[in-house]
Amino acid sequence: MTIGIGIIGAGIMGADQARTLATHVGGTKLIAVSDPDEARASNVARANEAARHYTDGFALIEDAAVEAVIVASPDDTHARMVLACLRAGKPVLCEKPLAPTVAECLELIAAEQRSGRHMIQVGFMRRFDPAYAAMHETLSSGRLGRPLLMHCAHRNAKAPAFFTPEMSIANAAVHEFDIVRWLMGLEAVAVTAIRSARKGEGTLRDPILLLLELENGVLVDIEIFMNAAYGYDIRAELVCENGTVELGRPAPNLVRHAGEEARTFPSDWRGRFNDAYRLQLQAWIGSLRGKPQNGAGALDGYIATLIAQAALRSLASGAREEIAPDASIAASAA
Repeated sequence: MTIGIGIIGAGIMGADQARTLATHVGGTKLIAVSDPDEARASNVARANEAARHYTDGFALIEDAAVEAVIVASPDDTHARMVLACLRAGKPVLCEKPLAPTVAECLELIAAEQRSGRHMIQVGFMRRFDPAYAAMHETLSSGRLGRPLLMHCAHRNAKAPAFFTPEMSIANAAVHEFDIVRWLMGLEAVAVTAIRSARKGEGTLRDPILLLLELENGVLVDIEIFMNAAYGYDIRAELVCENGTVELGRPAPNLVRHAGEEARTFPSDWRGRFNDAYRLQLQAWIGSLRGKPQNGAGALDGYIATLIAQAALRSLASGAREEIAPDASIAASAA
């Protein structure tokens, strides 16, 4: 059975998903691509042998040959596109964030519940990254004892031109919010955000330091540095009762020249997380064929946005902000 896929958004993420789908995922066919920029939609569709392209994402969703949808459009369009997919009865893989606001996330959870089945997967691809998976396995083995602290760093060489100050948290730090919950199986109860006095590029205050408080007294510090200049670098160390486990930091090449030795860093997230994106897409397609869904769901998307909004309030006020998920939603969406 071949599954017809539509991709909304033909930018960097949409184009990458189209290539991955065409080259690494069997039993699927890219049917259509949409983007407000018709030339871009047409180019991605043609490069990946899709039959047609649209300038309207809603028209793509209505295409009878499209059975499932990948949403890779700008963040502020996610909720509308996902909701249209649910109303059309089409499963959706939505790039993070699920939606920019808690209210929109709750609306999507309610719509999914009315459908009677899991239809939403959120693109927190780090859950599929082999290095993070190894950290998860090490912690789950119990030999390190209980987790006590976690140190995280999320560094980009240069923030994209469209990046706003809020996106440092709502678009970037949400990856850390999700992976921390997934690794430790603990929920966040409070967050404090500290803005650097250094003025970064544009309107960014770069870097930002977040202190996330989890259940059982576990603390997580998160550095978000969107203009670190030297490359894309993701770090994580988990400190436990009986030892530590540190995330491997893949670097493609070790160069020795003129009396010096140096490792290169990827310029952006694709060089670091190619495997994770591929494995995520393969797992999502597997879930469409009846296998259990093992990616992040609508509830995970909601909680990541909930933490992000609390962190943004803290960034504005300088105060510690408590995080209180809606208990009834959490119970019913689990």
